[in-house]
Amino acid sequence: MNKHNLQNISHHIKSLSYDLGFSFCGISKAGFLEDKAPLFENWLKNSKHGEMSYMENYFDKRLDTTLLVPDSKSVISLMYNYYPETKIPKDDNLKISKYAYSKDYHFVIKEKLEELFSTIKSEYGEIEGRYFVDSAPVMDKAWAEKSGLGWVGKNTNIITKKQGSFFFIAELIIDLELSYDGPIKDYCGTCTKCIDACPTDALSVPYQIDGSKCISYFTIELKNDIPKGYDFDNWIFGCDICQDVCPWNRFSKPHNEEAFLPSLDLLEMTKKSWEDLDHPTFNKLFKKSPVKRSKFSGLRRNIDYVLQK
Repeated sequence: MNKHNLQNISHHIKSLSYDLGFSFCGISKAGFLEDKAPLFENWLKNSKHGEMSYMENYFDKRLDTTLLVPDSKSVISLMYNYYPETKIPKDDNLKISKYAYSKDYHFVIKEKLEELFSTIKSEYGEIEGRYFVDSAPVMDKAWAEKSGLGWVGKNTNIITKKQGSFFFIAELIIDLELSYDGPIKDYCGTCTKCIDACPTDALSVPYQIDGSKCISYFTIELKNDIPKGYDFDNWIFGCDICQDVCPWNRFSKPHNEEAFLPSLDLLEMTKKSWEDLDHPTFNKLFKKSPVKRSKFSGLRRNIDYVLQK
């Protein structure tokens, strides 16, 4: 297939993704992420993953797409906006990460990926591939960076010049050759706002997060008691501090995904409501929500920790 045809097909795939609601789509050549291997190995060796032992699994698969999709040729990286128009009242209130305001993104985005893959196959023949949204050993930020969707910032998030960083990342790995995009420049410059704002010192090394100190890790991943002495700044599920202070997020635009709209009950939660949270209310508030991952016992632990109970 000539270069012109590859460009046309790639352009068409991007158009299909935009029609499905994705904000950005970039394509990179599949294969082995050679430059990421030593960095990831060192990160694990220094126990920056804390008790997330699953990060140690499938080391090779995380770095090589051909172990996930044999003979894979292309990685289609996609980003879906979740920045809310209405934020849960802050003031002295307890806080949950914006991505967890509503329906679990895995369900919403997986449907769109399935539709995209189905359309590609119907238009271009029998194509083998797999699609992922935070559900497999795939280094999604590395592929998004390689595909030119943005750069990995000092807070380790993918940042775009146009709309900041409040995006879910997904990818479709297929055995179809396409026209490839390239990485873009890092625009963090001398800014250290994310590093300075992190209350647990998880970003003491720029471009590398110490997962074992991150508020998101403590409030979601850690199953044991939270070590004493940390200031969570009222975050009880996840944390957005390093994104909220990022200057590029002044360009964030509210999403238009109905499934991501927070419920009125959640918007009306007060500090007292969180303090009094019981199991039935938890189940009602977070039905099909990412917060279910922490279970009631985990969220209750986080609330008590923040309130110093």
